[in-house]
Amino acid sequence: MRCKSLVWMCLTAALFILAGCGAPKDSKPLVVPGKTAQTEIAKSTAGQKNIALVMKTLTNPFFVEMERGARRAEKELGVNLIVKTGAQETSVDQQIAIVEELIKRKVDAIVIAPASSIDLIPVLKKAQDVGISLINIDNRLDRDVAKKVGLLDIPFISVDNEKGAYLAAQVISERLTNAADVLVIEGIRSAKNAQERSAGTLRALKEKPNIRVIAVDTANWKIDEAYEVTKRRFVQNPSIAAVVCGNDMMALGALRYLREANRSDVVVGGFDALEEARKAVNEGRMLVTVDQQAEMQGYQGVKMAWQKISAEPVSAETLIDVKLVQKSRN
Repeated sequence: MRCKSLVWMCLTAALFILAGCGAPKDSKPLVVPGKTAQTEIAKSTAGQKNIALVMKTLTNPFFVEMERGARRAEKELGVNLIVKTGAQETSVDQQIAIVEELIKRKVDAIVIAPASSIDLIPVLKKAQDVGISLINIDNRLDRDVAKKVGLLDIPFISVDNEKGAYLAAQVISERLTNAADVLVIEGIRSAKNAQERSAGTLRALKEKPNIRVIAVDTANWKIDEAYEVTKRRFVQNPSIAAVVCGNDMMALGALRYLREANRSDVVVGGFDALEEARKAVNEGRMLVTVDQQAEMQGYQGVKMAWQKISAEPVSAETLIDVKLVQKSRN
């Protein structure tokens, strides 16, 4: 009995110490993938609206910028912003679970950059059916599928991805004056923005008869996958003169392989204007990238969600200007 009492005393003391090491009650909770929204909603004052921003991931700096813009709108409007992300840009099931959770928590609005243009539609319809306002940013939900299930009147905020990719690919094609083989690396094939960027890229490249597109491979927006795709294609065809990528993460993966292979002669293009990509452009390792103003997309998304909650009129589609980032224009 004396031993048992001693054990219980030790356990009680340990629990007391652990409890004392917790975060202060007034500290801001850390928002991490999979965390419930209960704490964030509990922070809101009476009458304050709860708006959730659901993004693909925070491993891509593009979405860090998007959150920065959303936080700016949060301050201006006095709303309570709940930020949720998947672990990776391919974490579709995790995004679905996040939306399910937000439905249970009865948020007022969800601003979402969907990982899939199709797979998120059923759960978003469920959210709409219980009165949650929805704003679609970055990657467009499939209109036909949405219409079939009755998911209607979802404002969309993004850029003209086809146009941005077309303009960037034009810059690359103008650099390639001789006969040239080109590798295109695209994002997640079920994502509308990936499809649009591939379409714009191919449209520009096909305008030049000296250019031959040897492959259109997917790397799912990821650095490591793009590295492997680039390596495999260059082993098969060392004469590739350019690699055009659907985002900067994949472009950085291609650059990694090209650096290892000592192929500074290969032209590389990206999309997103991440800080590291801008640096590569300035250093001449990358020819062009596209700034789609992620910060503005986040800001406008939260602002439009507030307008919709407030029953103010909103535009069905808002396209933010793209900007080419080149060495001569920085």
